[in-house]
Amino acid sequence: MIYDVFVAGVGVMGGAVARALARAGLRVAGCDDRQPPHDRGGSHGESRIIRAAYFEDPIYAPLARRALTLWRALEEETGRSLLRVTGGLNIGPDDGSLVRGALASARSHGIPHERIGGAELMQRYPALRVESGEAAVFEPDAGILDPEQCVAAQIESARAAGAQLRLGDGLVGWRRVGAELRITTAGGECTARRLVLALGAWLPAFRPDLPLQVTRQPVFWFDPIEPAIHAPDRLPHFLIEFEPRRVFYGFPDLGSGLKCAVHHEGEITTAEGVDRAPRPSEQEGVHSLLERFLPRAAGALRDSAVCLYTNTADGHFLIDRDPAEPGVWLLSACSGHGFKFAPALAELLLEPLAGRGDAPLEPFSLGRLIAPARAIGSSSGQ
Repeated sequence: MIYDVFVAGVGVMGGAVARALARAGLRVAGCDDRQPPHDRGGSHGESRIIRAAYFEDPIYAPLARRALTLWRALEEETGRSLLRVTGGLNIGPDDGSLVRGALASARSHGIPHERIGGAELMQRYPALRVESGEAAVFEPDAGILDPEQCVAAQIESARAAGAQLRLGDGLVGWRRVGAELRITTAGGECTARRLVLALGAWLPAFRPDLPLQVTRQPVFWFDPIEPAIHAPDRLPHFLIEFEPRRVFYGFPDLGSGLKCAVHHEGEITTAEGVDRAPRPSEQEGVHSLLERFLPRAAGALRDSAVCLYTNTADGHFLIDRDPAEPGVWLLSACSGHGFKFAPALAELLLEPLAGRGDAPLEPFSLGRLIAPARAIGSSSGQ
């Protein structure tokens, strides 16, 4: 069989693409060298924020709202619990990039929101402690995705629609044979008209010339000292600008402790060479932020993990045709905030991958990384 599309990497992005294409009637195959959902990449760890009042850039707001609809549809289709609406808080100085950016995004796209002053914020959410001059933007429709369940649901749905997914069978390489691509995996070969590289942190191993940087991102779970006020019905997920353009984020206690981390700022690494053992200094840094902003959450360490971010220079995504190889698409480098968008991005890619036209993907092009003058939007540049 000649497949219409082969998807290499079946994490959240690759799984979403495989599902969308198979449900549209295309012949789809794919591979992953592990058994997703797994804990080696960026699609694990109990929780992912989904929000639309996007401080990074308002261009993401419509994508986030569409993704929310699509996650709910997948939840209904599979019967899996994927999404929990808790609301979300963007906290920081009133004139800081986080609060200003979230307000701009919410206002420009009509996203329900509420601006809350610091004193009222602490009354409403007793787990929080904020400092003079700080405020919050509350988004009531924001929530938490279960990453393992989301990935499993996408794979289940894609297979039900006919996608042939080879898990535990990694990509080795590809070559052009006439009008098709001959794709080699550890388990054999197949032929497809198009290839999607959704390899996350493994993409630089296949395309080292791309302007990408993989970083190591430690995450921690702490036992709250007062569990009741940190439960998901009492505390939304939160982002806190603790210094200019530096963001600390976390979740209510979903049963495994309060999960929190510093967004970005991880050391440069590779997918294969990463040190997966969180360090005492990293734990102490995050614990000190908890003591500052959520002091009654700063109990004993319960667990820790290391995620991988695959970053572009401007923090935006890389979604484009590969100029080096007709028929190959790059879908990666989501810079630590792409998980929530997966089904909406897959929907955008459906027409070009089916060979029926183009998609409005210019903001995420490879060209803007090579020519910085074309970089998009008003990103706060985390």
